Amino acid sequence: MIQQQAFAGNEKMLKGGLHCHTTRSDGRGTPEEVIRLHYHNGYDFLALTDHRYYNYINFAPDCPITIIPGMEYDNTFMHGKGFRCFHTVCIGPSREDGNGYEQDERLESGKALTQEEYQPYLDEIHAKKNLTIYCHPEWSSTPARYFEKLEGNFAMEIWNSGCVQECAQDMDAAYWDELLGQGKIIYGVATDDGHSMKNHCCGWVMVRAENNINAILKALEDGAFYSSTGPEIYNFYVEDGKAVVECSFAKEVRFQSDMHPTRMVRSVNNELVRAEYPIANENGEYTYRYIRATVIDQFGRKAWTNPIFLD
Repeated sequence: MIQQQAFAGNEKMLKGGLHCHTTRSDGRGTPEEVIRLHYHNGYDFLALTDHRYYNYINFAPDCPITIIPGMEYDNTFMHGKGFRCFHTVCIGPSREDGNGYEQDERLESGKALTQEEYQPYLDEIHAKKNLTIYCHPEWSSTPARYFEKLEGNFAMEIWNSGCVQECAQDMDAAYWDELLGQGKIIYGVATDDGHSMKNHCCGWVMVRAENNINAILKALEDGAFYSSTGPEIYNFYVEDGKAVVECSFAKEVRFQSDMHPTRMVRSVNNELVRAEYPIANENGEYTYRYIRATVIDQFGRKAWTNPIFLD
């Protein structure tokens, strides 16, 4: 059996938010309000990622939620009749564990005109021990050819609640398979990018880790998580030439990969809890370089596994 990392181990699955805003930048809710909202919606951890304004603090100390240090960094590289931009969520350890940013440190926007020019900004963020997530490519009007050469992002957004609600964009893994098909190991995260309060608590990650900053960061970096807007995924593995998903009640499970049509397993009564699909030939050789799955429930809500790499 080849099991996706999120479903191996005995640690509890933690619910977390990796991208949200407060009145510290352009969000509508105060830090206290945003933290309390997430805590009361069952979140175990949360990163406050205000634009270019770094944070370590739990502004609602009565809520025992783990605050992941972070910010969102931005760089617009095309202007005129519209725009294109690079936005990067940065999350890192505590100052004591080597994070290179100060509390309330304010950064200037990037000035890079290409992905090659933006790479040094990413390199500096990584040098300060922060992980990076590439944000909302559809909203940014930034197809993969503009960011596919960027190095060091551990993940990209495959769902962004604010973009979905406001623009009907970034709702189902845009451009992810383009990067995976190039052999890049990059994971997919569901986030809210919450600016208005209605954006919050609509998309999250479920991480298998102990509930502390370093363990959560390590699990994220290793891909030991899945993303969701509602459905639960209990297992995802490859065995005997088949990819297998076990999940909460679903109407449909999709098996997806570059260079292959999407394969669907459907339920007429919305009670699908296990789906499998053959991904090997008659000689037992895998015909997929990687495989991932999307679970969709009767309300259209989705959950996404990270890939199992078979090369």
